[in-house]
Amino acid sequence: MAVVAAIGAAVGTVASTVIGANSAKKAERRARSDKNRLMDELEELENSRQEIINPYENVSSLEDMIVDNAGMLSNPYKNVGVATKAAEFQAEEADISLANTLDLLASTGASAGGATALAQAALQSKRGIAQSLEQQEARNQELIAAGEQRLQDQQMTEAQRVQNAKMSEAQRMQQAEVLGKEFVYGEKERRETQQLNRKQAQITGAAQQEVAARQSKAQAIGSGIGALGNIAGAAISDRRLKKNIKLIGKSNSGLNIYAFEYINKIFGKGKWQGVMSDEVPNSAVVKNFTGIFDGVDYSKIDVEFKQIN
Repeated sequence: MAVVAAIGAAVGTVASTVIGANSAKKAERRARSDKNRLMDELEELENSRQEIINPYENVSSLEDMIVDNAGMLSNPYKNVGVATKAAEFQAEEADISLANTLDLLASTGASAGGATALAQAALQSKRGIAQSLEQQEARNQELIAAGEQRLQDQQMTEAQRVQNAKMSEAQRMQQAEVLGKEFVYGEKERRETQQLNRKQAQITGAAQQEVAARQSKAQAIGSGIGALGNIAGAAISDRRLKKNIKLIGKSNSGLNIYAFEYINKIFGKGKWQGVMSDEVPNSAVVKNFTGIFDGVDYSKIDVEFKQIN
């Protein structure tokens, strides 16, 4: 009866193990499905984002608006003239006055000395007028020269202003280009980093759930097997689960005693001593002990199942 009860308990344990393993497997599938769905959704979001634009891309050069005013500059004294009309009028008046005076002297019979004096006075007057014209001409030349110098200075200043303006505009355009490239690079780098971090976080979370579910499945199986391990002295003894099998002796009833290791460590780590389920009497074999593999009820044979290393 004890053996029957033990086998019944084993069957119940197997059923519980199968249910737990199936539940964990379903959780693993759900986690994997969630992970794949998240990756698809993230990819769709990334593909539908707006394009990163360069805010400086359409900045235009203002160099064409820089006006060179050098051609508009002029020497205000270049065409200055000598006021000869008044001098000529004054000379004509002196000549007329001298002629009238000579006529008067001739009609009155005055001496030639008086006429000579008048002529000399008129000549002196004309010399003064000529001298005044020369001085005015000299002054005009000075003004023209000063005006030319001033014009050259203004032209140089204007040329320097234009050159500085063009250099400043070139620097502005270059700076705009650099700023634009830096902006685009920075935005792309920031966005790509966020994408990688977000994707990695989501995938990692789903992957962790998948691993946790897989571990739960393994634990369920392991717990069930562990619970089965020593029910009523029974142990998993199916040859298919073992490796490094070595015959180390025989029992009094003639059963082969082996040293072996389990292929899957969840059945036990290290070396064990026991028999093979296919070499013991059927009365001691527990068929489908774990639902698939056979076990042995060691209470019915004269071999001890134990760990030897």
